[in-house]
Amino acid sequence: MSSPRQLQSATEVQQAANSNKLSVIHFEADWAPQCKQVTDALIELAKLPEIQSNETGFYVCPAEQLPDIALKYKVEAVPTVILLKNNQVVDRIDGVDIAKLTAKVKSHTCDGSAPIATEPLEERLKKLINKHNIMVFMKGNRDMPRCGFSKTLIQILQDIGVEYETFDILTDEEVRQGLKTFSDWPTYPQVYAKGELLGGLDIIKEMQACGELETTLKS
Repeated sequence: MSSPRQLQSATEVQQAANSNKLSVIHFEADWAPQCKQVTDALIELAKLPEIQSNETGFYVCPAEQLPDIALKYKVEAVPTVILLKNNQVVDRIDGVDIAKLTAKVKSHTCDGSAPIATEPLEERLKKLINKHNIMVFMKGNRDMPRCGFSKTLIQILQDIGVEYETFDILTDEEVRQGLKTFSDWPTYPQVYAKGELLGGLDIIKEMQACGELETTLKS
């Protein structure tokens, strides 16, 4: 799943709400930059094995284009995320709270009919670290860094012109805490090259200053 499905009509919203699987509907607006943070978080959530195995549906709904639907679900501002199952609202998240969004989606994913298949954290971290030749674990993503250190790091990588992938640690508390222990590195951002930790922003700056960074990342 590359992105949540766009809901364009009241009928489509109702169909999503009627599902016996969890439906996560993000009421958003193009003019609100906070909505992109929430949509990005939903994209990352949709990649989790336990979410995929339970066929959770992720959707975005233009709140201002479907005012009757927004009123029905008491959406007073964007972003608002409504969690539904069998046409019943089971939870909601008002505003941007990625940690709460992640926790609530996970807590409602299991329908009680079967246990959620969970992957050992260490194995999951290894897969994430090796997902791309250059992996950046940061607050936010390349398009919207959510701290100054992450923003500076992304600018350095952009200037070098290397390909890389990011993981928003704010969308997954398990990864956020687990990676600190796994790599014995307590802060973010963290940069990995071919599965090996290079370090955080200070180390990356030092490597850039002495001319090692580009060679290391492009080797």
